[in-house]
Amino acid sequence: MTHPLTSAQLTPFITDLAISALPRWHLHGAEVKLINHSENWTFRVQPKNCQRPVILRVHRAGYHSLGGIRSELAWMRALQREAGVKTPQAIPGRDGADIQTVSHPALESPRHCVLFEFIDGIEPPRDDLIAPFRQLGEVTARCHNHSEQWMRPAYFDRLAWDFDHAVGAAPNWGDWRFGPDCTPDRAALIQRAVDLLARRLAAFGQARNRYGYIHADFRLANLLLHEGDVRVIDFDDSGLGWFLYDAATAVSFFETRADVPDLIEAWKDGYRRQRALSSIEADEIDSFILLRRLTLFAWMGSHGETDLARTEGPGYAEGSAELAEKYLTRFG
Repeated sequence: MTHPLTSAQLTPFITDLAISALPRWHLHGAEVKLINHSENWTFRVQPKNCQRPVILRVHRAGYHSLGGIRSELAWMRALQREAGVKTPQAIPGRDGADIQTVSHPALESPRHCVLFEFIDGIEPPRDDLIAPFRQLGEVTARCHNHSEQWMRPAYFDRLAWDFDHAVGAAPNWGDWRFGPDCTPDRAALIQRAVDLLARRLAAFGQARNRYGYIHADFRLANLLLHEGDVRVIDFDDSGLGWFLYDAATAVSFFETRADVPDLIEAWKDGYRRQRALSSIEADEIDSFILLRRLTLFAWMGSHGETDLARTEGPGYAEGSAELAEKYLTRFG
């Protein structure tokens, strides 16, 4: 019986695969450096002759279909072309295809690879988050306005971040009950909040102006500022979900911090500059914050080998239970 390779065992093989893929973009001999591993492996590629760097993403096996990756790249192009939202554009290979499928003898299945242009910008400063959250709300609304009217391609295929696929019967990232340090007492408390969440989201509904194709990971780390322009990166988690789920992703990993209500107010202010947001919708943001928090809790349980899970995992169960208790107090 063979056992799946661990992340540490996979990384050198994925790195070899990334290097072997470079000639498909005329990048023979370029320097490759791993800069992130979560769902996928992301490499900074420095071409020879001091050309601008580019970003190579090697996809996790079985996470997105070929049509799913094409859908992501199509929306990124459409957002830039039609909504003025700067996004990293895919660079076609020598054969003209955006997605290159590459094999490695140590891996059971080939991996899809995409090369992206490197776009300039810096992550918003963390010393005063009110202004960055206002900017984030505004660019999020521009994405939602575009999403609502965008004609999806025939091959469109993306994950859903509805209740069932986040914390319900068919979760994309696993069962939240297997999150780190989820004791029976915490699980019982969180389950009560999940039951209430299910009822509130069912009542909220999935009308076209509330539910559509979203970025689904609008953290400040995925926002770049450059000469007054706001750019958006990392659409890998983009999928079908409630538009206000994007508000919740903005406070990922620090949902219980004391300044979150003020940050959400700034986000709403920026959002309303570009798109209507009713009081009913605004009042439901806490539901999406809990939904996102528990989705990440599940992710930590199923991705315990990642640096992010190891860094954020300690104390995350306690904070999740605290958030669930506040939710029950407010809406229960």
